[in-house]
Amino acid sequence: MGTTNSTLEGGLDAGSISARLDRLPPTRTIWRLVVLLSLGFFFELYDLLYSGYVAPGLVKSGILSTTTHGLFGTTGVASFIAALFAGLFIGTAACGFLADKFGRRSVFTYSLLWYVTANVVMAFQHTAGGLNFWRFLAGVGIGVELVTIGTYISELVPKQIRGRAFACEQAIGFIAVPVAAFLSYLLVPRIVFGLEGWRWVVLIGAHGAVFIWWIRRALPESPRWLAQQGRLEEANRIMSDLEAKVRREYGRELPPVALPEPVAPNGSFRDMWVPPYRQRTIMMTIFNVFQTVGFYGFANWVPTLLIKQGITVTSSLMYSTVIALAAPVGPIIGLFIGDRYERKSVIVAMAALIIVCGLWFSQTTAPLLLICLGVGLTLGSNIMSYSFHAYQTELFPTSIRARAVGFVYSWSRFSAIFTSFVIAAVLQGLGTSGVFAFIAGAMLIVMLAIGLMGPRTKGIELEKISH
Repeated sequence: MGTTNSTLEGGLDAGSISARLDRLPPTRTIWRLVVLLSLGFFFELYDLLYSGYVAPGLVKSGILSTTTHGLFGTTGVASFIAALFAGLFIGTAACGFLADKFGRRSVFTYSLLWYVTANVVMAFQHTAGGLNFWRFLAGVGIGVELVTIGTYISELVPKQIRGRAFACEQAIGFIAVPVAAFLSYLLVPRIVFGLEGWRWVVLIGAHGAVFIWWIRRALPESPRWLAQQGRLEEANRIMSDLEAKVRREYGRELPPVALPEPVAPNGSFRDMWVPPYRQRTIMMTIFNVFQTVGFYGFANWVPTLLIKQGITVTSSLMYSTVIALAAPVGPIIGLFIGDRYERKSVIVAMAALIIVCGLWFSQTTAPLLLICLGVGLTLGSNIMSYSFHAYQTELFPTSIRARAVGFVYSWSRFSAIFTSFVIAAVLQGLGTSGVFAFIAGAMLIVMLAIGLMGPRTKGIELEKISH
């Protein structure tokens, strides 16, 4: 991959646009952009993670069953979870290139409208087939959105706060977990205005996301993407406006612009398979296949796992809500340590924490200890989550960032399709101990892949990491 020759009078090129962005102090304007994107991520995670919390209501309504008839049955809770991840796989793998082709902002907006529409229709389904079909379509939109948001944030913020920006995104986003859990606790056991409670949980998230679409109009297109596309005048106009706002808030002249790094031209799928990207692609593919087992293996099955440990349905939803309160705490911790430690080191340490807490969880029935270990699993998963979302966007150049992240991230969605069925089978045959032994093995592979193959990225320019 060569470097772009797109320049304007005065030496303006894609490299100088990136250098100007990286020197910006993290003032209120920069953090406002991060918060706007993070509010959108809140509703994405709400839609992504309510599956486990509404599952008891879907079973109670008779639409789905707790267990699956046959390994790939379509009437169990596992099929509902698998339908979502099948959609996520299509959205991330097949549609990741859209943000590279049409821009971060427009794809961000229209994928949001896509999954909101699908969720509203899904809320009024009365059969397992209809439920799973519309959950699949919602998953396609959420998949596109998840890929785009990580790419968008990594390109909009200066290098010195990338870790904290992703921690902020996930801290706000993961507030959705206790919100979804609490709403499920209140609504799922009840019928409200003639509608079953689980339907209200779905509709509340869909209507909130429409509000986020409205406020996102304040977001600019990524200057890095515009410059890489040769649209230098637009990139320069956005950067000049951003610099003026930051300068006013900073109260003095901005730091000098560093020597620009060369920027690669338009890329293609095959560019992921040349050095140094080939090893990074393989590493993140392995990572994403197995991290899903730990993250969603617990998050999507919390109430069910608690019931298997002898907790009643109502109490399991209450305990799940308490555990879910820890979800935003992990990324909040990241606001303080996000740019202090190497991303790869944090990922390895959190995978180890998941192993310890998970195996211990499977060996106890004491309610208080179950809650504490559930909190430990949640913290480990969510600190690892903001770390790897930042990490995988740093490993690829702007020209292929969205499609490369989409490709490697899609394997986590593909893995989740089968993980839900495997966990259902393991839970039925071997109980909670078997489930967490399965999760521990997956986390060990995560530790080896990132620990042995991952490059360092902390505080380094995106363009320099790309070489």
